[in-house]
Formats: sequence, structure tokens, C-alpha cells
Amino acid sequence: QAQLVESGGGLVQAGGSLRLSCAASGRSFSYYAMGWFRQAPGKEREFVAAISWSGVNADYADSVKGRFTISRDYAENTMYLQMNSLQPEDTAVYYCGAGRALGRNRLGYEYWGQGTQVTVSS
Repeated sequence: QAQLVESGGGLVQAGGSLRLSCAASGRSFSYYAMGWFRQAPGKEREFVAAISWSGVNADYADSVKGRFTISRDYAENTMYLQMNSLQPEDTAVYYCGAGRALGRNRLGYEYWGQGTQVTVSS
């Protein structure tokens, strides 16, 4: 059974860094685009970043551009999100997803992980 598992979340002070991982199992996601979304309490799940199946193309939300970097390791079947200069407004549960095409719409993602909490204190 295909599964995505996020890890790497935690509590960090403003200005700090975290690296999230999304480990895939049960099938290869090499030909899937993958992305990160986040959901803060009382808010809709929003797009953060996505990377194409080839790893050549990436897209970022304006709010994280220049601070976050998405990458993937095909040998490990794992995707990463390096988050630098974290701010309190980055506090949310972060979810990884896999879909057929690079995109910002969460409806385009077929597989989802359970999420990992990121909390940034001021």
C-alpha cells in the first residue's frame, strides 16, 4: 500500500531552521510530482512548495520563496523541505502529497501523509 510519512517537525524559535522529510513507501513515486502544503488552526490547507517528477522544476508560494527549498532523493524515495528564517506565521501542520502533475491545487494530489507539526515561537 502506497504511503507517505512526514517527519522533522518540531518547535523552533523565530529565525531558526528545520528540515522536513517525506518518505514514500509501497510504490515508487519517481514519476509523480510532489508537494508540501500546510494548514494552520482555523485555516484552509494552503500550498507551500512543489517539485516536478524530474526534479527540474519547482514552485513556491510567495510567502516562503527565498526561505524554503524543496528537493527530492530518488534513491531514497524521499522528498525534503528545508525551511530557513522561520517565522511565527509559518506555524502549521505540514503535509506532503504526490500527484500526477506539478501544481498548487491540493485536489491534484492523490496521496497524502498524516502531517507533521511545525511551531515557531516569537
